[in-house]
Amino acid sequence: MPRLVILSEGYTGTAFELKAPTTTVGRVEENEIHIPDASVSSRHCEIDLRGAEVFVRDLGSTNGTFIDGNQIQEGALKPGQILRLGQIDIRLESGAPAGGGRKSVERTMVIPQGVKLDDLDQSGTRVINKFDKDSPFQKKSNKTNWAFLAVGIILAVVILGFLIMAYKNMNQ
Repeated sequence: MPRLVILSEGYTGTAFELKAPTTTVGRVEENEIHIPDASVSSRHCEIDLRGAEVFVRDLGSTNGTFIDGNQIQEGALKPGQILRLGQIDIRLESGAPAGGGRKSVERTMVIPQGVKLDDLDQSGTRVINKFDKDSPFQKKSNKTNWAFLAVGIILAVVILGFLIMAYKNMNQ
């Protein structure tokens, strides 16, 4: 079953299956496909299913109806083509999986899961060394921490000395 998928920001991924022979699209809620965007007219267009083909007819919209960048009054919309209503881009998808109902092997992706054999020691326990020298999680040097600590102690001693001198001068 064909469906329309909105590509524009704010509506991305919203999909509408085309079930009825005629479907109205527009900004107001009375339409079968309601797109509440200011660039879409109240009753923007009609989508007609004629067998396996999809046809779009503009209903006198303010900002026009376009198929792949060409303004139309009426035109055929094929799977993969972009329908633009105002500033909203919508792609027609056929609804049938690629390859005529069978999953395409070229589009199959292997997702690695679990533990690799190299991560196990001989007892079957997972070995993780977070501090290997090639690891992004290796232990950082403490030299910077020691430098900040030394500077902090020196500043504290200097400030304390000034406070003691100021206190003695006030009491004399």
